[in-house]
Amino acid sequence: MPDSLAQHRVIPGRRALMAVDRAIAELRRGSPVIVGDGAAVAVVLAAETAEREQLGRLLVLCGGSASLALTAQRASALGLLTPAEAAGSGAIATLAINAASEADSLRSLADPLTDRSAVGVERFRLVAGGDVAAYAPAAIELAKLARLLPAVVLGMLPTSRTAEIARREDILTVGVGDVAGYGSVAARSMAPVSEANVPLAGAENTRIIAFRPADGGAEHLAIIIGEPAADHPVLTRLHSACLTGDLLGSLRCDCGDQLQGAIAEIARQGSGVLLYLAQEGRGIGLVNKLRAYRLQDRGADTVEANLQLGFEADERIYLPAAEMLRQLGFPAVRLMTNNPEKVAGLARSGIEVVERVPHIFPANRHNEGYLETKATRFGHMF
Repeated sequence: MPDSLAQHRVIPGRRALMAVDRAIAELRRGSPVIVGDGAAVAVVLAAETAEREQLGRLLVLCGGSASLALTAQRASALGLLTPAEAAGSGAIATLAINAASEADSLRSLADPLTDRSAVGVERFRLVAGGDVAAYAPAAIELAKLARLLPAVVLGMLPTSRTAEIARREDILTVGVGDVAGYGSVAARSMAPVSEANVPLAGAENTRIIAFRPADGGAEHLAIIIGEPAADHPVLTRLHSACLTGDLLGSLRCDCGDQLQGAIAEIARQGSGVLLYLAQEGRGIGLVNKLRAYRLQDRGADTVEANLQLGFEADERIYLPAAEMLRQLGFPAVRLMTNNPEKVAGLARSGIEVVERVPHIFPANRHNEGYLETKATRFGHMF
């Protein structure tokens, strides 16, 4: 292990990372943020946390008009875009908003668990993107980073008033480029901050190293079993956190089996690394995963549920895992996975995957459909 635990590193982009992290916190609290670094900027609220008072404040700042921006996936689920229109790369639908009293409707438009008939989707008209189109993707990405539903209210603010309003209204400003680059910069900024020996049942020679990004965001864990050698491809498992499966023993997924099975197999083979990644629910967060479960109970499969919520089928990135492996000194791995995207993701990030090691466990009556969806929709190799 490198001596980086004791080193102070100068992190390029630290200020931008911290600005994005603060903006995430503001959106989760229901407060507006300013997004932009061009000829104009946008005042943004997350639809999920928008209340009448803050929506009214945004409308006043933006001259009485604003837009609700939805991902193509959510707009298609609402019938606002055809499947062909929604298939366009980065497609976003914008609806005109002009009254603070619309706050409850905005939350309903964002959340597929609400009654569509009560929302009255037909009351809202699609509008051309205009200046909003330049800022909506970054604003929606901020909502995703905040683990909120990917729907935002935004109104345009003239650049001439940006500094004045940010100061007078105490609104945080974050750059479009900073949001777009957040994932990769945060991953590359990670450093180990703590480690300890943690004997596990069946794998007593185990230590855990916590990696934290420079903005102070969620830590990822490297669980190192035995003494893996850096000069040989290390047996490795990438495991996305799953509170319901890993901790509570949920039968809806196979995550708990995969976690315990990986630890047992690494111990059996003598050594290896399990990276426990803070990417709950394929990157959409625990709350949204529970929402997806509700949609699955209504008949959607895993992919359809995520799309109805407005997310991609899988929002995870594997650069954090690659960065952890690099810092641990493991440039090549034997990867325990059934997921071809994990192999491709690590390879894109500069880690050599010399072998895919199958990682398969029996189904139960609660997760048979889930595993079938993994195979047919995600291409998992069982």
